[in-house]
Amino acid sequence: MYFCISSFAVDGPYLRIVEQPKQRGFRFRYGCEGPSHGGLPGATSEKNRKSYPQVKICNYQGAARVVVQLVTNTVKPHLHAHSLVGKQCDKGICIADLQPKDSSISFPNLGILHVTKKNVSKVLEERMIEAYRMGYNYGISIHPEIDVLQGEVRVPRELTDAERNLISSASIHQSKEMDLSVVRLMFTAFLPDSDGGFSRRLEPVISDPIFDSKAPNASNLKIVRMDRTAGCVTGGEEVYLLCDKVQKDDIQVRFYEDDESGLTWEAYGDFSPTDVHRQFAIVFKTPKYRDQNLQKPISVFVQLKRKSDNETSEPKPFTYHPQIIDKEEVQRKRQKTLPNFQDYSGAGGGAGGMFRGGGGGSTAGGGPSGGGGGHYFQGFQTYNNLGSGYNFSSGMGGGGTTIKHAYQEPVEDSDEDSDSDTDDDPTAGGAVRICAQPEPVGLGVASEDTDPTEDLELNTTGCVLEPHLAELAGRQAQALFHFAVSGDARMLLAPQRPLMTTQDENGDTGLHLGVIHSQTDAVRNLAQVISALPGEDVLNMRNDLYQTPLHLAVLTQQKEAVEALLEAEVDVTLTDRHGNTALHLAAQQKEDSVLRLLLKHKSVAQLTSIPNTAGLCPLHLAVQANSLSCVRALLDAGADVEVQELTCGRTALHLATELGNLSLAGCLLLEGNAYVDSVTYNGSTPLHTAAGRDSTKLCAILMAAGADPHKENFEPLFFKDDELCGTCEEEEEEDEGYIPGTTPLNMATSPEVYDILNGEEYQPTTIVVPPQGMNSETNINYHSKVWGHTLTSTIFTKTCPVLCKSIQGLTLGSHQEESGICDSGVETSF
Repeated sequence: MYFCISSFAVDGPYLRIVEQPKQRGFRFRYGCEGPSHGGLPGATSEKNRKSYPQVKICNYQGAARVVVQLVTNTVKPHLHAHSLVGKQCDKGICIADLQPKDSSISFPNLGILHVTKKNVSKVLEERMIEAYRMGYNYGISIHPEIDVLQGEVRVPRELTDAERNLISSASIHQSKEMDLSVVRLMFTAFLPDSDGGFSRRLEPVISDPIFDSKAPNASNLKIVRMDRTAGCVTGGEEVYLLCDKVQKDDIQVRFYEDDESGLTWEAYGDFSPTDVHRQFAIVFKTPKYRDQNLQKPISVFVQLKRKSDNETSEPKPFTYHPQIIDKEEVQRKRQKTLPNFQDYSGAGGGAGGMFRGGGGGSTAGGGPSGGGGGHYFQGFQTYNNLGSGYNFSSGMGGGGTTIKHAYQEPVEDSDEDSDSDTDDDPTAGGAVRICAQPEPVGLGVASEDTDPTEDLELNTTGCVLEPHLAELAGRQAQALFHFAVSGDARMLLAPQRPLMTTQDENGDTGLHLGVIHSQTDAVRNLAQVISALPGEDVLNMRNDLYQTPLHLAVLTQQKEAVEALLEAEVDVTLTDRHGNTALHLAAQQKEDSVLRLLLKHKSVAQLTSIPNTAGLCPLHLAVQANSLSCVRALLDAGADVEVQELTCGRTALHLATELGNLSLAGCLLLEGNAYVDSVTYNGSTPLHTAAGRDSTKLCAILMAAGADPHKENFEPLFFKDDELCGTCEEEEEEDEGYIPGTTPLNMATSPEVYDILNGEEYQPTTIVVPPQGMNSETNINYHSKVWGHTLTSTIFTKTCPVLCKSIQGLTLGSHQEESGICDSGVETSF
């Protein structure tokens, strides 16, 4: 009835819209601003080819009168309070006569006058009265008793007092719901009657909506910039999006995928009104992709979408990547082929090991049969000075290769090549025999009269490394004897001190590998040996991923390995490539055992308020991981519950509210004594977030804890360019120099939240939770009992014993997935 009917077969004259008005980009002007510059353009209007709204009377040739009125953008149109201004316009409507030779008429000079809010009801009443008098109320709804009085009007009607009262009440009611940022044009054609008057009315047609260009919900949606265009299929990654003007409570970020058959998937970014900054920036988290087992990257689209009218922006590409299960590459390294003892059969030299360094172990062992003397049981501290004169590199090749080749040389004249101290130091003598080189050509064989010192100098000329190798071989043999007597593996490890810095292709040292492969005994022995010997800081060496052995031990949740490393006095303040200390990593685990072990360390207390590169402290990470036990461990250790993360100043309570986790919020308020009205950088409290996300239960908890529903943040409640231009139409009592901030009450999106913020008591809905293992028949019978209320009350009392007294009937467990606690007390993620 209300739209163009050109697509229908119609007998006789009918009206059709030839050129629709331009929907966006045209500004409604206030009376104080003066006349409009240029009329309302047509939908196809361009800079060098202007067009304007145009209608045509089909199947008719002759004179006619066209009346243009403003109506609302609703399913059942009402008269709008705004006025049409320009040539041929009077009393808010436009009346133009169609010449007999023409079949169409355009409206090049239409302007739209914006009524002030305080005058909406008055102007609307006048508009309704005039429309009823002149018979222009066909196709619009004023009041049911007025709407039925339609027909040809040749003489203006006179209104009775009853009709005026009906119109007055209708104008007051409609003015409260009227959207002042959007109008539509209603065209009604009147053909001449037998008396020459224009009273034969044709079916009216209504245009597309026209949006005020300065209204937040009327501008063209446009994505200007995003800080990232790809993310993981698991979602939850933060994206900063810059855009043209949007309304914070009327905007969505839509992700979608389509193919030849149409839409295949869509989801929406996660954010609240507090994440929309000044109408031009949105910080949101990506949604999960439909296929979590994606094997290759896939491209989807992201666009802005307005809730009120489903208007969308031009889509931009966004790529989802497969999730990286093994981000720290621990599993990849564990899958490598492990060494086998049979690989070393035939030569088990002390300098061998996984680097295949030594080949003449039996020879080295035979040399110092009498060496070592009284040093067998002095422990591995005997080797404290080992490595002081060795120049082995920290790579794989240096020392091992040299030892390997030296041990493979033949032994000649060992008795004559020993110095005068041979009898006193059999270890050194044995080593010389192992490493002696064949006589070089031209040197000859030393005579019996040759001084032993001169003979040694000749041999060392042929083998510069001989003294070092001799000492090393002696110590290897001595370590072997000590191990054989004591069974202590550290005896064998101590002489390997120069190789402790050796790294594999991933930058892992032996200590890293021991942790990766869960070899707790090896880690303990290595840590004790390394910590007892001087030299390089091997305990804290980082691999190629910038991980220390302690980081890996925490990531793999090896409590005993962590304990061994702490006893060896590793540096707990070192960070990985993301700025995480071991404490940050432990706070992200579901279990708190490793975290509590770290918190006992004397140097860890100062780390609870240290942020990582993402600006998050351990308490923030524990909240984001939904780990109630870790949150409690940190609070018990004295972590500052008011510490702010560095991106936007949120506290742990803000983060718990964003996640909708009732148990964490209650824990922070009660056990951590969190300040309920703590503010972010833009002045938003947790109650702002809860109200904006329509979280009834969190609003109830925060209100019971004393949150202020009237606290303003720094986000203006309105913007001056969205309100009246200047002050000519403002109410006198208003303070025009002050723009209030937004309160939680302003952000309430549902009547339930609004009532709670106004102090009304929360009324929970009891949900019966049957025990596990119950069959369907018993389950049905069980639902008749009110067991669920008892269960939820018990859980809530344990979780929030004090707050429970303040919030009568509030149930944390009625929606277990929402609260983060299941009936067995085990935390659940959501």
